[in-house]
This record gives sequence, structure tokens and C-alpha cells, in this order.
Amino acid sequence: MTHASLHRRAILAAAGLALPGLALAQTAAPTAELPKAGPFRFKGWRGQEVDAERGVFEVPEDRRDPRSRRIKLSYVRFASTAARPGPPIVYLAGGPGGSGVGAAAGPRFPIFMALRQVADVIAFDQRGTGAFGAIPPGPATTAPLPTFTHEGLTRHFRDDLQRAWVDWTRAGVAMRGYNTEQSADDLDDLRRHLGVEKIDLWGISYGTHLALSVLKRHGDKVGRVALASLEGQDQTVKRPARIDAYLARVDALLDADPAVRAAIPDFPALMRRVHARLEAAPVSLTAKLDGAPVELRLGGFAIQLMAGGLIANPRTLVMLPGLYLALDAGKTEVLAPFLDEFVGLLGVGGMSAAMDLASGITPGRLAVVRREAREAVLGDALNFPMPHVLGAIPGVDLGDSFREPIRIDHPALLLAGTLDGRTPLEEQEEVVAQFRRKARVIVENAGHNVFEAHPDVQGLLVRFFGGEAMSDVRLSLPPPKFQLG
Repeated sequence: MTHASLHRRAILAAAGLALPGLALAQTAAPTAELPKAGPFRFKGWRGQEVDAERGVFEVPEDRRDPRSRRIKLSYVRFASTAARPGPPIVYLAGGPGGSGVGAAAGPRFPIFMALRQVADVIAFDQRGTGAFGAIPPGPATTAPLPTFTHEGLTRHFRDDLQRAWVDWTRAGVAMRGYNTEQSADDLDDLRRHLGVEKIDLWGISYGTHLALSVLKRHGDKVGRVALASLEGQDQTVKRPARIDAYLARVDALLDADPAVRAAIPDFPALMRRVHARLEAAPVSLTAKLDGAPVELRLGGFAIQLMAGGLIANPRTLVMLPGLYLALDAGKTEVLAPFLDEFVGLLGVGGMSAAMDLASGITPGRLAVVRREAREAVLGDALNFPMPHVLGAIPGVDLGDSFREPIRIDHPALLLAGTLDGRTPLEEQEEVVAQFRRKARVIVENAGHNVFEAHPDVQGLLVRFFGGEAMSDVRLSLPPPKFQLG
């Protein structure tokens, strides 16, 4: 196993997408000296600093095992500036594998600060993440590097996960304790630790998947919820046909630029052609692994994985036409800026893999996904390594009862971007139907990271958590300008 732990969930964990790469690291590496609890100066976005407090509390690593060890979870509290603060607003990062504290230091820092007008704002590091809870990387594998095809990466990832799981278990990590239900119970323990009757939830992507479990298990202890880029209880694996519908909308956007449209009469057809050619005859490129040069053989599945990351947000989506045109012309040097990310695909993250395996997929949805993947532009690449690793670790699935929808009566503000290629609008609609008291914010031409996409979103969140009754809102951003170079 490499020490870079990137996979498709890292896109969702990242608060923003670093160009030109696909994603940011999922978890902070453990350090010899852990940060201390108590007051400190928090360093936020673009050098800004603010007084904050770091808190630490303990939970069982696996509540189902009476002999389970206890682990430390941490958070950063930004104290409210209100005379009479409301319930603490707890931020739930995406991924799984994202750090709430890391998100607070990124582009969402101004929103964290603005919400102090209403209540204390808590940047929470979920179990398996952050300085205290990150599961350490396993030892590097000595196996030859796989060919980056569907078959090669699937086999490699399953084998690597099984080896790593044994290593983690031998090291005393209760891996079966890393699931969304246990994480939801951590949130109630956090509430008790804070000494409050209720908490409000603010989350994105996997953070909404976690929030739904909190509402199911501890709904009477939750007040208001603001959730973006929704991921439902049975949506750990996205439907390939929904991604095809999204790509059809992207193809229609190319009409706005006659030069782009002339060069690409049919964008999905171009993508399919490139994928098929490279999957049949992978290209060899030289990258670096742990500082040493290695040869990567990249097939069409690798390009599907790359595209699955770039469609998350418009600022990277615009790169796709130029990349595919170059690849169609045999100019594989355009992949050079992404080689570190391809190397990162060889790693496996303990928390993210365990959470995804436990959340699983119902048999009916799995059958639909596999059927649609046969003809879809991206196949099942968007979901990698799920459902590819299903069954690799027996006995961890939470079961279909976990994945059942629920009726939600909490006041909710639900946000989405029309160009979100990771949790497409059609998928989100299934989750929206579970909420009875909701207002929706749709941001035209925004992507997955919708919170920071439009300047008006911050004010809407402040008003919502301040108790204001909200109505549906539609905001708009300029359409993306696609690149041919």
C-alpha cells in the first residue's frame, strides 16, 4: 500500500479542488505531538486568524463490543458573538474521510465566521479523521504495480484492502467500529460533551449521509439542518445512468461556443472512443512513487476515474474537452499533471473504505447499477472502489434497514448546484422527498462545492440558522467556458 490515500471519495472530502489535480488528501497523517485541548489561535483561509478552542472527548471504538478500547475525537469551537446563542452548529465534512477542522481552514472559513452571529460553530473531525483519530497507513505493498484498467485496479484494490484490514486489526484498530451509525452516535456523545439539549447540523456530501443517520437515531436531539450536495442512505454508489444524463447536459452547454462545438460534435461519443481505445491498449507514462520513478500503464478506466473527479465542479469540468481532444489525437502528455493523482489511487484509506463498505448498497440498486454501467460513458468508475470491493471484508455491512428512507420533520435548508457531477440533481431528488419542512436553494451553474460557490449562500445560512422561515431560492452563476487547449 502506498502512503498516498486517494480514491474517488477524496473528491468529496475536499472542501475545494486543487488544480490541476483530482483531489486533496483524505486524512491528516498522525503526528508524534498531538495538538493540545484548550484556547488557541486558529489559522484560517488566506492567513486570517481567530480565537478558538480545541476540544477532545472519548467514545468507544466499537459500541457493540463491551471490551472495545476508547478513542479520542476532537473538534474546534468558534465561540458565538450573539448575546443569546442558539444551539451549536456542528459542521459535518464530506468524504467519508474529510476533516471538519480542515474544512474550516479552507474556502468555507468565512461561512464558519459568519455563523457565529447565531451560535457556537463546531468544526468536528469524525472518527477515523483528524490529528487524533486518523487510522495510520499500512505498510507499503511489494506487489507489482497494476495496469490501470477496470480489472487491474479492482483486483489490486481488493487485495490491498484485505491486506491492510489485517494489518489494522493486528495493530488493535476495531475496523468494524468505523461505520456511519457509530459516527452518528458520536454526534450525540459530542452533544452531551458540549452540555446542550440540541445541536444543529450543517453538512455536505457524505456529511449529509451521516446527518440522515443522526436524524434517524437521535432526531429528538437535533434542531435545524442545512445540507448540500445530498447523498442518501442508499446512494453510496451513484447510478451510472444519472451521470450519463449529467454528461448530456454538459454536451448541450458546448453549443454556447461555436469553436468548441465544431471541434466536438458529440462529447459523450468522444469520451467513449478514448476510453475504449486506452482500455484495449493502455499507455505507459513515468511517474514517481515514494520519490522513485515508476512506470504507470493507464487504461481507459484510469481516464474514466480522472473524468469522474473533474466533473465535480465547473472549474475543473471545463478542462475535459481539451483533455479528451488531446487524448483522441494520441497526445498522452496531457496526463502528466495528473500522474501524482493516479499514483494516489493505489492507496486505500482506512476510515473511508470501512465507512463505504458498511453503508453498502441494497441488492436492487446494485443490480440497476451493474446493468447501467455496461453502457454508461463512465461505466462504474465514479463509484470506485464501490461496489468493486463488496464482499472483500465479510460482516461489515449495516444492512438494508440502515439504507431505508425516513420521514424528516426538522426545518431544513437543502442546497444543490446544477452542475454537480458527483451527486447529480436526479440523485438528490430522492433524498429531498424525505423532508417535509424544507426550503431549497438551487445555484445555477454551481458544482458539488456549492456552499462557497455563490456569495449569497452565506447570508442564507445565517438567516436559516437564526430561525428565519425560508422560501425556495434560485441563484445563478455564469455558465462555464470550456477549454480546447
